[in-house]
Amino acid sequence: MTRDPEHSDGHLGPHAGALLADPAPAFPLDPALHRALADARRAAGDELGAVAHLIAAHTLDAYASGSAEASAANLCDVATGYFMKGDLEIAAGWYQLVLTLDPNVAVACQNLAAIHASAGRATEADAYRERAYRIQRVFVEEAPGQVRRVLVLCSARASGNVPFEGLLPGAVNCRIKYAIDYAADAEDEQLPPFDLVFNAIGEPDIAAPLAARLERFTSRLAQPLLNPPVAIGRTARDRTPTLLGDLPDVQVAACVRIDAAPSSDIALAGLLKDHAIALPVLARPAATHGGEGLVRCDDFTALQARLCDSEGPQYLTAFRDTRSADGYYRKYRMIFVDREPFPYHLAISPNWMVHYFSADMEAHAWKLDEERRFLQDPAAALGQRALQAIVEIGRRLDLDYGGIDFTLLPDGQVFVFEANATMLAHYERGTGALAHKNPFVQHIVDAFERLMKRRTAV
Repeated sequence: MTRDPEHSDGHLGPHAGALLADPAPAFPLDPALHRALADARRAAGDELGAVAHLIAAHTLDAYASGSAEASAANLCDVATGYFMKGDLEIAAGWYQLVLTLDPNVAVACQNLAAIHASAGRATEADAYRERAYRIQRVFVEEAPGQVRRVLVLCSARASGNVPFEGLLPGAVNCRIKYAIDYAADAEDEQLPPFDLVFNAIGEPDIAAPLAARLERFTSRLAQPLLNPPVAIGRTARDRTPTLLGDLPDVQVAACVRIDAAPSSDIALAGLLKDHAIALPVLARPAATHGGEGLVRCDDFTALQARLCDSEGPQYLTAFRDTRSADGYYRKYRMIFVDREPFPYHLAISPNWMVHYFSADMEAHAWKLDEERRFLQDPAAALGQRALQAIVEIGRRLDLDYGGIDFTLLPDGQVFVFEANATMLAHYERGTGALAHKNPFVQHIVDAFERLMKRRTAV
C-alpha cells in the first residue's frame, strides 16, 4: 500500500483509490501520486510537506520527459532539510528517491550512511559511506560572508575526525572537506584554492594507517597547516603515559595496546606485569570514544573472557577509582586552542564511567552550579597547582586544537583520562538548562578564529 511517508491520516484527495491500490514504495515514482500527496499535506496544514511533494512531482516530470535540465538537486535539498530537522526516517525516504533518479549523488549516500549509523545499522552505513566517497572526495561548502577558504582533511572510512563544524562557522569560512583516504595522490593537485589546512583526522588509530599518505600531502603544502599528523600520532592512548606522565602534578594510568588476545593465560599475566597494569583493567576497542565498547574487568577471568570475545586491537588500561570525598566521580574537560586551555564542561556522576549525557546534569541544580563555578574561574575550582599542570599538558601536547578529560585527585594533582584532538565542544540550546555553557564555547571559537588569522597572516 502506498501512503504518505510523513503521516497516515488517510486524507489523500481525489487519487485516493489509486494510492491505496498501487504497491509502489512510500516515495513513489509517479508524479500524479506526489501531487495527490501534496494536496493531502496542504489540507492537513503541512505546507512544508506539500512543497516537498510538489518538488518531487516536478522533478519526476522532468526525468520522464527526458529533459536535459532534469536534476535531483532540488529533491536532495528536500531530503537534507528533513535530515537537518532530525526527521531521519522521512529524510531517508527522500534520499532513496534521489538515488533512484541519480545514483551518483554523493551527499545522499553520505547522509544515508549517517542515518543508518545513528540507528545502529553498521553494515548499511558502511555500504553507503563507501559508495559516497567512491563518487566524490571533495565537498565545498561556500560561505556567504567568506573570509577564508579552509581545506579540512577528513577520514571517510571511519570516525575519528575532529568535530570542526563549530570551530569553522559556515557563515564566514568556506569549508572544503577532502576525504583524503579515498583520494589518489593526483587529486591533491586538482583541489580548489584554499588559504589554510586543518587536519581533522584527530584519532591516532585512524590516522596511523594514513601516515604515508598524509606525509606525501603535507610535505608539499605551501599553506599553513593546523594539527600536523605527527602531533596527532603522539596522542595515542598507550603513548599518553610516556607523553605526559613525567610532568609535575600529573598522573596517567598505565596502558598497553594489543592487536590480538595473548596466546595463553601466562602470556596475558606477563603482559600486564610488564606494563605495570594491575586489576581492575579497562578494556576498550581501538579508535573508539564516548565509552563505546568500554568494559571494566574486575578479575582475570573477566578480562580473559573479554579478550577472547573481542576482535581487533584493544587498549588495556589500569583502572583508578577517582571518586571524590562526596562519593561522586567528576570529569572535567578543558579545550586547548594554540596550546592555551579553555574550560568547556564538568560532568558529575555516581558511576565510574562519566559522560555528560549520562550524568543527569540537568536534573540537579547543585551539579550545574558547580559546573558554572568551574567555567567562570578554573583556577579557583581546581587550584593554581592543577591549573599550571594543565597549562603544561597543553604545551606538551603541542596541538593547535585538542583537549583533555581529567579529574582532580585529593592531593590536588591532575589525573588524565585522555588527551587528544577529537574533543567535542559545541553550543547548547539558547533557552535550555545548559545555556550557561555557550559563552565559554564562544571563547573557544573566538580563540580558534584568532589562531587562523595569525596563521594566515604570516
